[in-house]
Amino acid sequence: MPQSLVSIVRYEKPLESVRQAVELCRGLDNLPARARVFIKPNIVFWTRFTPFPKWGVITTSRVVEDLVLLLKERGIEDIVIGEGMVTRKVKDPETPAHAFETLGYNLLKKRYGVRVVNVLERPFKKVDLGDGVNLHYNVDFLESDFLVDLPVLKTHAQAVVSLGIKNLKGLININSRKKCHGADPQKDLHYMVGRLGRIVPPALTVLDGIYTNERGPGFDGTIRRSNLLIASADMLAADFVGAKVLGYEPAEVPHLVHAAGIQGRQPDLSGIQVVGEKIAAVAAHHEYYFPYNEAGTLPRPMADMGIQGLSYKKYDLTMCTYCSGLTRVILMAIAKAWKGSPWDEVEILTGKAMKPNPGMKKTILLGKCMVQANKDHPAIREMIPVKGCPPSHEELVRALQGAGIEVNEKFFENIDLAPGFYLKRYAGRAEFEEALFQVSPLE
Repeated sequence: MPQSLVSIVRYEKPLESVRQAVELCRGLDNLPARARVFIKPNIVFWTRFTPFPKWGVITTSRVVEDLVLLLKERGIEDIVIGEGMVTRKVKDPETPAHAFETLGYNLLKKRYGVRVVNVLERPFKKVDLGDGVNLHYNVDFLESDFLVDLPVLKTHAQAVVSLGIKNLKGLININSRKKCHGADPQKDLHYMVGRLGRIVPPALTVLDGIYTNERGPGFDGTIRRSNLLIASADMLAADFVGAKVLGYEPAEVPHLVHAAGIQGRQPDLSGIQVVGEKIAAVAAHHEYYFPYNEAGTLPRPMADMGIQGLSYKKYDLTMCTYCSGLTRVILMAIAKAWKGSPWDEVEILTGKAMKPNPGMKKTILLGKCMVQANKDHPAIREMIPVKGCPPSHEELVRALQGAGIEVNEKFFENIDLAPGFYLKRYAGRAEFEEALFQVSPLE
């Protein structure tokens, strides 16, 4: 069998660096004439209310535009840029529209005639992925002849890495995404993500590593300017090489192992030819998990503060994006509420699989799934349910204060502003360029 080509190129110059990466891996050789092309960037988070670190979180607009230009050079007229970002309110068309405008996608629409779609406002179709797994995919993607997959090169707190295959999760509807975080230990997040690529048309994957993200996928990770592009017409091969560049063997990434098994491949670099830069010359280990104490009951920074009387168990694979976003703010609010006196043996449970610990006096069940899983559990002495999917801020404050944790309500009232606090990490550092997330007007 011929080897899959994967190129590694240092990003040095607009368009030319992307062109080199694509040409080295022959990534557009299988592009049909007059193809309908779907471009899938990665917009993992957005807020309309404050600037926030986009580096290593969102695909650079520079790379998106460069791929549009390469497609136009080949005479492609039917191009759709589509993403289905998760917003705090489930039905929120304004935030995606604001993201598309700010990132310059609407300028690309005017300049090159591309279409820009919010996947969550478009129809979905059920797709059988085998082994009893059915997920609903966006029809624009399903009707395309060719996919250009543009994820960010980053690690992921649950999935180890988030690359080409994981980026496809943004093409399924919200219920399907929640299904990926199910409580079935056999068909867990790794298993579900590993199946996402089963129905992909011919594709080009370009991992945007101009910025890389340690402990991603969000803005609370640690961002590095890495200036790398990894490209291939073989999505799984691109992900294998991307994992290696981030410091992980493909066999250490469970969803890549599942994906390899589906294709009858080994989770290693056999059958892959890397061209351009050598992996050893560009690889840099990026941690993926957020550290907790040995018992897994508190994030290490909170344990180091000396917090006592509280158990906030380490997140698991069943916690979906909605609750994980809330957890970030809840932990900040709890840390600020700590005054040095132990709380009254409070535990907070998340996701779908956690169980209460005997001996805890108050048990907060965070979210609809956790309430349903444990509402009748005999180990609970005092249950404080926080219903909703996702729960409201008012319910969160009520629950925490009801457990004796006097959080400041303003943390939750101003939740949309919290991401802006992370910008101070990068203030005054010239390598973090906002311009890479803009499309410049023609001169």
